[in-house]
Amino acid sequence: MENFLPLLIFIASFGIIALASKEIGAFFARYNLPLISGFLFAGVLVGPFVLNLIPREAIGNLRFIDEISLGFIAFAAGSELYLKELRGRFKSIAWVTTGLVIFTSVLGSLTFFFLTQYIPFAQGMSTTSRVAVSILVGAILVARSPSSAIAIVNELRAKGPFTQTVLGVTVIMDVVVILLFAFNSEIAGALLSDLSVNISFVALLLGELALSILLGYLLGRAIHLMLHLKVSRVYKGIILLALGYSVFLAATFLRHYSHEHLGVEILLEPLLICMVASFFVINWTPHRDQLSRILHDISPPIYILFFTLTGASLALDVLAQTWQIALVLFLVRLFSIFLGSFAGGAMAGEPFKNNTVSWMSYITQAGVGLGLAKEVAVEFPQFGIDFATILIAVIVLSQIIGPPLFKWVINYIGEAHPRGKSTYDGTRDAFIFGTDDQALAVARLLKTKNWQVTWVCTDKSCAMAAPHSDEDPLTILPKINLSNLENIEASKADAVITMLSDEENYKICELFYEHYGTKTIVTRLNDLTNRERFIKIGVLPVFPGTATVRLLDQFARKPETASLLLGAESKTKMREIYVRDPNLHGIPLRELRLPTNTLIVAIHRGANDIVSHGYTRLRTGDKVTVIGSEKDIEEVRLKLEV
Repeated sequence: MENFLPLLIFIASFGIIALASKEIGAFFARYNLPLISGFLFAGVLVGPFVLNLIPREAIGNLRFIDEISLGFIAFAAGSELYLKELRGRFKSIAWVTTGLVIFTSVLGSLTFFFLTQYIPFAQGMSTTSRVAVSILVGAILVARSPSSAIAIVNELRAKGPFTQTVLGVTVIMDVVVILLFAFNSEIAGALLSDLSVNISFVALLLGELALSILLGYLLGRAIHLMLHLKVSRVYKGIILLALGYSVFLAATFLRHYSHEHLGVEILLEPLLICMVASFFVINWTPHRDQLSRILHDISPPIYILFFTLTGASLALDVLAQTWQIALVLFLVRLFSIFLGSFAGGAMAGEPFKNNTVSWMSYITQAGVGLGLAKEVAVEFPQFGIDFATILIAVIVLSQIIGPPLFKWVINYIGEAHPRGKSTYDGTRDAFIFGTDDQALAVARLLKTKNWQVTWVCTDKSCAMAAPHSDEDPLTILPKINLSNLENIEASKADAVITMLSDEENYKICELFYEHYGTKTIVTRLNDLTNRERFIKIGVLPVFPGTATVRLLDQFARKPETASLLLGAESKTKMREIYVRDPNLHGIPLRELRLPTNTLIVAIHRGANDIVSHGYTRLRTGDKVTVIGSEKDIEEVRLKLEV
């Protein structure tokens, strides 16, 4: 009990440090730097070489955090490999992956071997031991960062054969690197222990890898059963982490037990076991989405704890002596990535233009690379910390340089589809695509609210157009494409409402999103299963059946609120107004002279909704939600927009 209390206090203290690390990571992100760089920096700051809030001797007490995190990282790596999404570009993916693995591992290993004479911890090693350490380096340099790649692809809405190949290669590399590391670490362990590499050793090695894969399959079955439990995702996440941690405990137990009772050490690879388990669940059970959501939910705290502790573990004295080594390894890695991606792309028959620049897509490293470096620190304590320090420096450089280059190459290839920039000309313009009675009714209702309405129909639907007067002219769009949208001055749109087929609706919404950056896009869904497609590009989908039910429910429970929201039988209205006057930028709401019967209840800024109060400061471009009478709201509009 006397030893447990100080440990409990220390763990609580580390939790507080992790909260500070989260804020430091957010600060780094505001300046377009990777979150993990902020976490690592926070760890360095509280580590033994700076503030010493986590002394060197205390880091060993937190080893269980490393093992829980490594289990999670392996689960996340396996979950990214969904075979159905890779089939279309498998030839290119296979060739590029092969090129990257061969060139990066071989050149990385050779470079490190020749540099060992300048590395303090390796200078006293035998040639055999230097070979062992070098092949570990070669394996870790192969690692990529699927999370970083996927984040950039989502940010740019990148799509096309080049992007598909890059994502496939990046995801498969996490699986390959864990397999390669498992194989190399077994050989390295034998070389460092002066064991002879003979047929018996090879048989033992293959047996250990086969046993790890079998246990991974059994663990996947266990996770499959766990996901059937009728408990919340939070509890399932805790159970998943416990299962990952138990793999490390079991591997350690088996290693010691086999050494004492069998005369040979049986070395399981926990990362491989966890990766195979999630790979099985993702591809051969109905729980793919559920497991992905659980991993997504628990990833922030795990990454904060793991990378903060990793930063605290860095041997800065070693880094000060070997930063040149890290820089050389980083440059050699870039060169090997260029050779591997170019050779693989050429063998797959990819365009020469793509092959010359594709290397920029494969630079980023993060979770798996750091996890493997930390695994070496755990498995080979005699040199592991110094080894990990050099590799982590390479990974941090890769994570800083990689994302900007990846963004550039996606734009260069022409597969980026980001949101365009919206404009406002002082008139509220709405474009309505549809020809039925509902489309006509929406058009007329918006006109009563002083909107400039353009009512559009496609060539197929114009013959079925509802009767309309000369006050509601119908604009014919022969074909849905950018050229025809330009002809009807679609760039002026402040709001778009699509009421055609789902495919036509999506095509229209995508064009407005990419080329005009229209903030308000609404679509009437015909099939509820298409909802997620529209949400991903910022469209508000409305399914008539569901909307009617919810509206009736709202009127039954809160008729006053429903009337206010709909503007029905109520003198009080709700409107959204843009802040256009540059003189109001930075002004607190409490200093605005607004009509006494009006209230600004919310501010929409960028992708965030802010509940306003008197000290909230306005910014040019804010969209504010105002409640009041029609007359008072018009006075507020004149103050904010003019």
